[in-house]
Amino acid sequence: MNAKDKLSASMDKLKGKAEEAVGKATGDDEKVAEGKADQLKGDAKHAVEKVKDAAKDVLDR
Repeated sequence: MNAKDKLSASMDKLKGKAEEAVGKATGDDEKVAEGKADQLKGDAKHAVEKVKDAAKDVLDR
């Protein structure tokens, strides 16, 4: 996983956690849902990068 992609995924997760916290604090269910969606987006990016890394490792053998 390259640093740019890792940072992007981590930023999505961080943004999502912040949005979810703000939504819970203000009772804004839409903001909570947006936060959870951003966290899932970050998780998906991490998963894609792990697959890319694994494929690269296999091809480099």
